[in-house]
Amino acid sequence: MVQGNESFEIYLKDDSQNPTFSFKDRASALVSAWAMENGISTLIAASTGNAGSSLAGICAAQHQKSIILIPAKAPLAKLTQIMMYGANIIPVNGTYDDAFDLSVEASRLFGFYNRNTAYNPLTIEGKKIVSFEIYNQLEFQVPDRVFVPTGDGVILSGVYKGFEEMLLLGITDRIPVIVAVQAAGSPNLVNNIDHQNFSITKSATIADSISVDVPKNFFMSAGFMKKYKGESVTVTDEEILQASVQLSGSAGIFAEPAAAAAFAGLLNFTRSDRIPHGSKNVVLLTGNGLKDLASVQSQIHLPAPVDPDILSLGQLIRTILSKNP
Repeated sequence: MVQGNESFEIYLKDDSQNPTFSFKDRASALVSAWAMENGISTLIAASTGNAGSSLAGICAAQHQKSIILIPAKAPLAKLTQIMMYGANIIPVNGTYDDAFDLSVEASRLFGFYNRNTAYNPLTIEGKKIVSFEIYNQLEFQVPDRVFVPTGDGVILSGVYKGFEEMLLLGITDRIPVIVAVQAAGSPNLVNNIDHQNFSITKSATIADSISVDVPKNFFMSAGFMKKYKGESVTVTDEEILQASVQLSGSAGIFAEPAAAAAFAGLLNFTRSDRIPHGSKNVVLLTGNGLKDLASVQSQIHLPAPVDPDILSLGQLIRTILSKNP
């Protein structure tokens, strides 16, 4: 737990500790298991990186074949992870949406099992488990707010579905306010929730995992938000980078931009006094920062080397201590 200030509580749900270091493992594990039970040996997915590396890693562990279609501009670290797991990686000259559509066509043509987020319903069933864990880890209490990084809306829907099922079963008596956090450069879900005429903004953000032109799970996630009075916020790339630095320095969690976006959303709410006194707030951190080192290079400043003598080192140390008393 990280205490923001004494008026409310902040809890960080760190899913970067999963086997392939992202939230996507929750969905991939279930999809892989279903394929194995039904005698399907080859799985396919479109991905900007995390879903692909997740499926590749779990398929490797389960001795299944995986084919991953990725936008050619996806972060190198994520592509390296996919290839190290032995997946068949296919770069696509186009966007994530192009890779998504192509993978669906391929699964129909070749009989592969498609893991795609917002296409395979098991992905939501896997992701809803995080809500059960949050409730359990808060000692059977429902938080007041959960900040969720949002692209296609599948994680958002999964969080809602988990809390809704506990409500309908009588385990809980309410659902938390779910806050959909989108990058300002890719706001196509939150910008269209209250509009009848769907409009698309071309995505441009460092948070590649939530960079989506056409939110594939729009209707389900928008339906949940309307039904349970969800909230939303967009955050700039600069806010995302600042949130990543703050998370790393204050909580020891290095989050990739899409994950840091959720924390940036909470900070945005804090600045605008939108978090009630005494409330419990959960931030869902969905991926490890090592997956996308290039995005944080602007925040890293390596000092000049010192000569190998104690006088030079001592002078530098005194300078450091004077800046950070």
